[in-house]
Amino acid sequence: MTSMNQNEVQNEGKKEMRKQQKGFSLIELLIVVAIILIIAAIAIPNLMRAKMAANTSSAAASERTIVTGEVAYFAAFPTLGYPATMVTLGSAIGGACVPSSTSACLIDSNLANNGTPAGSGKSGFTFTAVGAPIAPSVINNSFLTTGTALSLTTGTTAFCAVDDGVVRSVAAAAPANVAVASYVACQALNPLTN
Repeated sequence: MTSMNQNEVQNEGKKEMRKQQKGFSLIELLIVVAIILIIAAIAIPNLMRAKMAANTSSAAASERTIVTGEVAYFAAFPTLGYPATMVTLGSAIGGACVPSSTSACLIDSNLANNGTPAGSGKSGFTFTAVGAPIAPSVINNSFLTTGTALSLTTGTTAFCAVDDGVVRSVAAAAPANVAVASYVACQALNPLTN
């Protein structure tokens, strides 16, 4: 019987101890925080790679959109040729788009202005498009469009296209914001593959 009383006293002591303990101990909290940090250390690099891949895909699609806009503009205004700037393919930011030779409404104004605010880039890339005449023509019968990563953390590919309509790419060099230099340099690159 004494042994039974002794067990009851021990059980009562454990119950009392549990009643006094509220919340988690510091060790338990530190273990949970450490587990969360380990999971974050594994997940964040994968998230960054996925974001870079999404930016690169968006940039390739934007280059194709610009090329389509350039070709449509040339077809709509054959006496003017390709527009001298990319803004002509869209419209001013925030303004109503009324199709004309100065704001053709062929591409989104965000892309036409290279981001919002203008010149800030779109999805981690910066875009340009320039029309130019090739002699003996007096109208802009050629164009060069480029899409370049703003930094090595937003993308690792530079894109370009000329009036042949083929989007080309090259791995971005350090610094990543070096655009394809010229019409001829763009033509020398490999076409974008699927």
